[in-house]
Amino acid sequence: MSTRFPVTDHFDGRHFFNPDGVQARSFMDLPKWWWQRMILGQGERWPKSVPASQVPRLPAEIAEGDVAATFIGHATFLLQFTGLNLLTDPVFSERASPLSWAGPKRVRPPALSLTQLPRIDIVLVSHNHYDHLDLPTLRWLAQKHRPLVVTSLRNKTWLEKRGVPNVVELDWWQSHRVSVDFEVTGTPAHHFAARWPWDRCETLWGGFMIRTAHGSIFFCGDSGWAGHFAEIRQRLGAPDLALLPIGAYDPRWFLEPVHLNPDEAVRAHRALGARQSIAMHYGTFQLTNEGIDAPLHALAAARIAHGVGEKDFIALEFGVTAYGRLRTV
Repeated sequence: MSTRFPVTDHFDGRHFFNPDGVQARSFMDLPKWWWQRMILGQGERWPKSVPASQVPRLPAEIAEGDVAATFIGHATFLLQFTGLNLLTDPVFSERASPLSWAGPKRVRPPALSLTQLPRIDIVLVSHNHYDHLDLPTLRWLAQKHRPLVVTSLRNKTWLEKRGVPNVVELDWWQSHRVSVDFEVTGTPAHHFAARWPWDRCETLWGGFMIRTAHGSIFFCGDSGWAGHFAEIRQRLGAPDLALLPIGAYDPRWFLEPVHLNPDEAVRAHRALGARQSIAMHYGTFQLTNEGIDAPLHALAAARIAHGVGEKDFIALEFGVTAYGRLRTV
């Protein structure tokens, strides 16, 4: 992959990296994890499928200054503002995998099908892992809705060559103004990127701060715990709403550098100064060892441990819409 970006504190000219020096575990560590999980039986079993529990009821209209956040599954939210609809990391495929017949399979269907979506104006893609960058979904959205796709560095050319046009790529702290009163800023994350073993960290990972005339929403993408959450608040202000991952964290010896556990997610909520947070990245694909409901139980305990109110960091039922008023000055 050709170099088109300057050397920075997180890019050496060829590969991206976490600036604090703590990187993701190597692919060489996977056999140890697989041995512990499959031979020693350290992983919990998930059900093969979980039926939909809610029939989504999308709002007919959004009042000026309000946001409606519908949890579709995993890291996919439909965010609706006045006159604008946005999807985060849309994954509607059956598997989070390069293969249609193998790899992590959904246990819950998307709360909305692609054909049930309203008009989609903007899509955020935080990084290129298969459970966040789903090429079939992005191609379908491009053909039916032609949204603006905002992603992290070095994903633009890759997407455009594969039938996904209208892409803007952002470095950390770089912004793209969609309209006079709507801007998306790339934010740091402590993670890594790869589609295959041989393209590790050739593209960037991150989150996004969505800033409107009325307030802001933070979408984390994937991240481990680090000092960037406090830095995001310092540079961009505390968000009205934060979408934070709570799942895919066990075993910690393997996943701590790249995935928050629920306790760390609550710490991130506090470091960001978020008025409210909504949990994501759980209960959809079994990617790691913890049980399907373990993140929710651990989140409840973490809220108590850190003195965070139950309504301040919530977990939505799949398909449920949360309504909020954006009030950040």
